[in-house]
Amino acid sequence: MSSNRPPAADETATPGAAPVRQDFIRQIVRDDLASGKHTAVKTRFPPEPNGYLHIGHAKAICLDFGIAAEFGGVCNLRLDDTNPVKEDPEYVAAIQDDVRWLGFEWHELRHASDYFEVFYRGAEKLIQQGDAFVCDLTAEQVREYRGSLTEPGRESPFRNRGVEKNLDLFRRMRAGEFADGSRTLRAKIDMASGNINLRDPAIYRIKKVPHQNTGDAWPIYPMYDYAHSLSDAIEGITHSLCTLEFEDHRPLYDWCVDKVDLAHSPELLEPLTANGLPFEASKPRQIEFSRANLNYTVMSKRKLMALVQAGLVDGWDDPRMPTLQGIRRRGYTPASLRLFAERLGVSKQNSLIDFSVLEGCLREDLDVAAPRRMAVVEPLKLVLTNLPDDHVETLGFANHPKDEAFGSREVPFSNELWIERDDFAEVPPKGFKRLIPGGEVRLRGAGIVRCDEVVKDEAGNVVELHGTLDPESRPGMEGANRKIKGTIHWVSARHAVPAEIRLYDRLFSVADPDDDSDGKTYQDHLNPESRRTARGYVEPSAAAAAPEQSFQFERLGYFVADRRDHATDAPVFNRSVTLRDTWAGKI
Repeated sequence: MSSNRPPAADETATPGAAPVRQDFIRQIVRDDLASGKHTAVKTRFPPEPNGYLHIGHAKAICLDFGIAAEFGGVCNLRLDDTNPVKEDPEYVAAIQDDVRWLGFEWHELRHASDYFEVFYRGAEKLIQQGDAFVCDLTAEQVREYRGSLTEPGRESPFRNRGVEKNLDLFRRMRAGEFADGSRTLRAKIDMASGNINLRDPAIYRIKKVPHQNTGDAWPIYPMYDYAHSLSDAIEGITHSLCTLEFEDHRPLYDWCVDKVDLAHSPELLEPLTANGLPFEASKPRQIEFSRANLNYTVMSKRKLMALVQAGLVDGWDDPRMPTLQGIRRRGYTPASLRLFAERLGVSKQNSLIDFSVLEGCLREDLDVAAPRRMAVVEPLKLVLTNLPDDHVETLGFANHPKDEAFGSREVPFSNELWIERDDFAEVPPKGFKRLIPGGEVRLRGAGIVRCDEVVKDEAGNVVELHGTLDPESRPGMEGANRKIKGTIHWVSARHAVPAEIRLYDRLFSVADPDDDSDGKTYQDHLNPESRRTARGYVEPSAAAAAPEQSFQFERLGYFVADRRDHATDAPVFNRSVTLRDTWAGKI
């Protein structure tokens, strides 16, 4: 395991009891329950269906669903579908698939679009209270009026329109009378605030785009901060967990919740309660935590989308992508991602996590969970000349050297074997402990073999080895105790199943591909060695794997049967992770 992994969240335990996880969010929840502020915990995971979820979302999913489960509460899955221009049912299906794959089930599936009528009524209430106004400034003018971090903003010339005029204009916006972008509904807060988010932010914009759930019913759509805060309030969310970039948005979140006051305004929720939904409205609390930032990757949806659209990867589920669909296809397991989230812990401090931490979590899981098999990626034939041409026998191998519960399997053995090409060296480098001309090596589970002859083609390339198997060195015989420095794996050439083996590595060759200080973009740092395809061989029982079944290919790494392309008569295996960190010296 990499030494630079972060510590897990503090844990305390009593004998015979599961550890109690300690972090600032869990302490808030405990205090709220102990004080009687809440009698039950309710959280939500609120992704926008405008792209595929990635590794960073896995941390949020584990936290949102995990805390609810720890404290006997529930967690909703709410699709924040307020921007139909970028949303697609494909993303909706993938999000649901990802959450379930990670091992979680939502209490209720909700959509922000379920609440559009409530949002609209809330906006009318803000106008009637004098807390919102219709603004005719263009987007460019709004930016000019907003000011800067050091200069206060200027009030819109339309800020002091009367309530009746604002209501009339907003209702006409709703009726579709005005062109896209010609007007917005803005909250009336404080143009001199040090928090730019409070400088009369827009809460509705005109966007005449059909919505996947509501069709052409709405020519106006709520802005994220407004819709998100009211959605939490509608659902009775007790603890709204967000990443740190939303910390500066919290005052606006609270302003929206307090000014609309859904908890005391059942008339605003009538569109929902009339359709049978319970009245659950309350005042939620937003709490921020640090993101999961990994080196050697990018997790901007915009940048990931660009990689897909430019054909630089094979799609959202390319095994090199940091999307959950991608790393699932790579062979990452739900258990490894939950372990990763646990190792990261919960803090208020953003930090950059080394990719080796994620890889270490996968190795730790698969070391315990993955059966062992033999496969050869770069084959070189070894002919055992002291065995007859028709020699075939069956050898017994444990499926897992550390767990007898995995049972055993039979592996065919013949006089012709495939071994790894780099397990032979005609001119061995210093310290080489595998097969050399005239040298001996132990064949895994079969005995000791000596290389007697090296066969080359006309170009001088080694194409075949001839050797002899010591008949007194078979497993269990006295001769097997001879001291031999090296052990290599093999598959019987007569029984081996040809396989496509995809050797995946990190998508980027530099630790911070987002750093453009050298004039290069993240796309300039794509790792040319991130995928290499080999035609190798696997033992028959590996070929029979089900899609998404993981193995440790002995001495090679952890591999998974590709969930899309693998078939028993045409196996395809993806390398999930090497047996040890091969990048440690590159950082």
